[in-house]
Parts: sequence; structure tokens; C-alpha cells
Amino acid sequence: MDSLTQEARHVNMSRIRSKDTKPEKVIRSALFRAGVRYRICDKRYPGKPDLTLPRYYAVIFINGCFWHAHEGCAYFRFPQSNQDFWRAKFERNRERDKRVISYYRDACWRVCVVWECAIRGKGARKKIAKVTEDIVRWLEEPEDFFLEIKG
Repeated sequence: MDSLTQEARHVNMSRIRSKDTKPEKVIRSALFRAGVRYRICDKRYPGKPDLTLPRYYAVIFINGCFWHAHEGCAYFRFPQSNQDFWRAKFERNRERDKRVISYYRDACWRVCVVWECAIRGKGARKKIAKVTEDIVRWLEEPEDFFLEIKG
């Protein structure tokens, strides 16, 4: 049962953006301070990665735990209303993520996925510093194709 009216829910959902989210801004800022240069949401690349690092042949996706249905995460809770819609939505998102990662694997690009839970919660500053350190180390070690950072 939804606590909001259909119109109020529509207004709330319409204000959720796909880029320049708080987790993206936090990671971008930390990486920039670490000396990493990147392109933001470059439409020339499939899946419009949150960060594109052509110098390293790498892309970084910063996934929200809710929108990408991060299983076992405290920040993901399956909605109680309109479950058929949400089940299909989350499945499409997961399939798209797999397809995009597969594209980059085939193109010999490296992929990093940072989950929102990895930088949220108690001790967020330390978590952000650790994630930044992990990404910088990953960029310097070209043998690792895929890096997933979870909370």
C-alpha cells in the first residue's frame, strides 16, 4: 500500500535524475582530488558510463542500490505497491547492466562498478577514501578487467 497519492508519487519520481546524483558527485570529487581525470556521462559510449577514463580504457558505473536492485543490501527494499511493474523494471535494469558490461569486455575496456552502499552510512568519509584508493590502485593495475566495490 502506497502512503502517497498517485499524483504525489508521480511528482516525487519525476524529480529523480539519472545523472549528477549525490553518490556520483562524491566519487567524482574524490577521484579529481586524487588526480584522476575523466569525462562525465559521455553519450558517445554505450550505457553512458558515469565516468569515462579513455586514458586507462576504463569506465566507472556508480549504481544506486535501489535502482539496480542490489540484493542483500540494506539500502534496497522491494516496493510493496505495483510489484509487477517494479519486478520487470529491476530485471530490465539488471539485463541492461550485464549487456553493457559485456560490451566493454568485448571491446577490451575495463569496468568498475561502485555501489551506493560502499560510500554511505556510518564512517562515510573513510569509506569514500577507501573506495577512491581502490579505484586508483585498480587503474594502475591494468591486468584486472572488472572491479566491483560493495558496502
